[in-house]
Amino acid sequence: MSPEKTTIIHMARAFFLAATAAVVLFVAASPAWSHGGKEHGDAGFTALKALEKATDLYNRLLSSGRLDAGWEAGLENVGIAAPSQQGRNEFVVSFRRNQGDPRTVYFFFTAEGKYAGSNFTGP
Repeated sequence: MSPEKTTIIHMARAFFLAATAAVVLFVAASPAWSHGGKEHGDAGFTALKALEKATDLYNRLLSSGRLDAGWEAGLENVGIAAPSQQGRNEFVVSFRRNQGDPRTVYFFFTAEGKYAGSNFTGP
């Protein structure tokens, strides 16, 4: 493998990790700074847990070759939709790349946290 290609792969991985960390911080910071209820027990399945599971699945698809390198190098956005948004009954985590077809891969999880499927067409 050429040094240029290795450098590009390392840069893409660094970008993906930085983007994932930014999303995780954004999702995790809101509850941490709020003064919500007094419950200290298990909060159940959350958007952060959905993101963690979807990221793991996404990485496995990349490493197995089921998603091509364009998904790693061209990732531009990671989105999370919670069950209460827009009448949804499940968490939807989407990974969008800047070019190629299809442009977005979606991962679905029930409100209890069970994997419900994935596709390229959306909810």
